[in-house]
Amino acid sequence: MSLLLQTEPRGPLARFLVNTFGLEESVTYANAVDSATTFLVVFVAVFLVGRLLLLPVTGRLLDNRGLEAHAQKPLRKLLGVVILFVAVGVAFAAAGFGNILTALATIGAAATLAIGFAMQDVIANFVAGVFIFTDKPFRIGDWIEWDGNSGIVEDISFRVTRVRTFDNELLTVPNSHLTDGVIKNPVAKSKLRLQVPFGIGYDDDVEKATNIILEEAEKRNDILADPEPSVRLTELGDSAVVLKSRIWISQPSRSDFVKTRGEYVTAVKQRFDAEGINIPFPNRNLTGSLDIEGLDRIMASTDD
Repeated sequence: MSLLLQTEPRGPLARFLVNTFGLEESVTYANAVDSATTFLVVFVAVFLVGRLLLLPVTGRLLDNRGLEAHAQKPLRKLLGVVILFVAVGVAFAAAGFGNILTALATIGAAATLAIGFAMQDVIANFVAGVFIFTDKPFRIGDWIEWDGNSGIVEDISFRVTRVRTFDNELLTVPNSHLTDGVIKNPVAKSKLRLQVPFGIGYDDDVEKATNIILEEAEKRNDILADPEPSVRLTELGDSAVVLKSRIWISQPSRSDFVKTRGEYVTAVKQRFDAEGINIPFPNRNLTGSLDIEGLDRIMASTDD
């Protein structure tokens, strides 16, 4: 039946309006007010119940399952969107707008198809975000390196990952860029190995230099004793004998890596200076001659 041909009030509010204000000739408008009010009341009720009850319960369930904060955040957002749509659907049904829901479903299906073609990159990043959450190649707070970039992960969403570089720049990286290429996560495990090369002169004592490098590593509390430090002669260069030190640090971060490496290299350099071990630098000898055409004629004209 068309809305304009309705002769009976549909709900309690419509009946109240008709009986109180004598709107028998305007039953259609009374029903419209009744439906709109029902929609608003039901929507607010369902939405508030969902937000006040479901979200806290879901949060406790996720905490009990040990899900990390970066994974909980997008799930909470997704649940909020679901609650919104459920509230709208229940309110439409309670207000008697079933036919409108059918139209909305048809329009929504067509819109979804069109949006799907227009948002292929967004969908690809969303799928990549799901893989990041499930595979966990890195977490918030990890130091990662990719495609010549590096930084600390500050936030992970289903579309992008935000990385703070060591120059304090914030990079917003599409998730697909981090799943399609190679990601280096130096802090994925609890230990990180550093390889530090030291060059000494060909006339210097290799064994003495090796002992100094090991002693300076053993003095530091931030360098692990197990696995123990080691030194290997790895290269006979043009101007130096290269000794490569391998050391391990625990619970590494970018700042720990830079600090430990810098202080360790400084300590070894000071010991080399004190023990008379030379750290050479490349030397080049340039030889050759310069010929100037016509120099004899110039000299002859000068004598004249």
